[in-house]
Amino acid sequence: MQANIKDPQFNVQWFKQFTMVLNALDNLEARRHVNAMCLAADIPLVESGTQGYLGQAYVIKKDETECFDCQPKPTPTTYPVCTIRSTPSAPIHCIVWSKSFLFSQLFGNSEDEDVLEADDSEENANELAALARETEELKNIKAAAGSPDYAKKVFDKVFNVDIHRLLSMESMWNNRAKPTPLSYEALEESLKESAKNEQHEVLGLPDQKIWDLSENFLVFKDSVVKLANRLLEEKKNDQDAILSFDKDDEDAMNFVTATSNLRAHIFAIPTKSLFDVKSMAGNIIPAIATTNAVIAGVAIMKALGVLRGNIKNNKRIYLTSESRLVQEANSEPNPECGVCRSRIVTVSVNFQKATLNDLIQQVILPSSESGGAGMTEDEVAIMDGNRMIYDIEYDENKMLPLKEIQLKSGTILRVTQDDGDDVDIILEAIDSSDKILHLLNPVPARKPTLKRKHSEEEDDTAHKKTKISIQESDDNIVILEEEEEDLVLLD
Repeated sequence: MQANIKDPQFNVQWFKQFTMVLNALDNLEARRHVNAMCLAADIPLVESGTQGYLGQAYVIKKDETECFDCQPKPTPTTYPVCTIRSTPSAPIHCIVWSKSFLFSQLFGNSEDEDVLEADDSEENANELAALARETEELKNIKAAAGSPDYAKKVFDKVFNVDIHRLLSMESMWNNRAKPTPLSYEALEESLKESAKNEQHEVLGLPDQKIWDLSENFLVFKDSVVKLANRLLEEKKNDQDAILSFDKDDEDAMNFVTATSNLRAHIFAIPTKSLFDVKSMAGNIIPAIATTNAVIAGVAIMKALGVLRGNIKNNKRIYLTSESRLVQEANSEPNPECGVCRSRIVTVSVNFQKATLNDLIQQVILPSSESGGAGMTEDEVAIMDGNRMIYDIEYDENKMLPLKEIQLKSGTILRVTQDDGDDVDIILEAIDSSDKILHLLNPVPARKPTLKRKHSEEEDDTAHKKTKISIQESDDNIVILEEEEEDLVLLD
């Protein structure tokens, strides 16, 4: 079975059918989602992962062990807008531009723009304004998807017109090499002369080969048309359909590789192979089969421990750079964790009829005795991820149907109160058309404040508990620091 674990059909009820869940995911967002769903379903989760020669496996159980988010994750790497848009100097700058700006503007909804650093400097503010203008221009070109000259319109815009616009700012190039715009017509003529259309009719270019300029041009034309046609096909059934970047999507990877290399050529930056771009765009370290096999075996041992009902003593196991398996006792839940220490409730709703006010009046405000959260309306805020959809001073969405504020099945709303009390509301589509809202289970009572033991208080007679500090990217790398050696671990 191949699908997106965040799809609506994989709701809390779906997770509840399992005795346990074994995780082997390759990105931070998916791990966080499965962690939250297993907590909501109160199902043990065997979390595992590898990175090169390193790996780990451990058990997560609600109210018994740390969850995936108990240790804070670092802020993702960001890049100044001025660098990405105007003065790239490294391949990664071109790849970020291609993946997080161009791809999302043509086929998505700019969902990855958080990698662009929006600081308050005047230079960055000017760049943001210019970026907004270019975004609007790309929207107009996006409307031409499916037309015979669509590839040419995109190419001319981003590899010629925008570059000439940069060249017009002469002071920018006083101490930098000037970029060289590309010509669609010249590259077309070059292809005809070299007969590369015949050589690469199937576009079966090796992943680890660095494509030349003509090959990048050819792959760009092919991939941009394929992606546009796919999006048009999906829009026949859903006008709001988008394409999201996926490192395992051949067309998406071809597009990002070709466009980032074309931009790199313009700025005299070394180009990269598809294999390298995939590693950089997806933050991937190529897998090692033996490491995967070892950690898969460890995960099965963890699962057997869960089946025996032995979770407390089911220790974390790490595979280290010295090819040793290191054990570590499970930690208790972090009392400050905003995920596992929040109260979780699942609500079935009719997204066309139910309003945000229905959630407030029937779930958030009623007392604990009547199954509600027992919160105070003028002290709560409701968040959909990083997007605020309600607080006492922002009530424009209050009477709107949930569908109109872009909520859907599988959405997890975070309700926070001034006193630190949090409730996560997991929304699911209601089966019956007669009901507007149905609370599947009462909101759990507010949890007492817990105190975790400090590491120096735990088992001093054995060995000092490893101190944990987080140094993590999207690959979820956790560094455990001991007195004698450092262990680099994947979490």
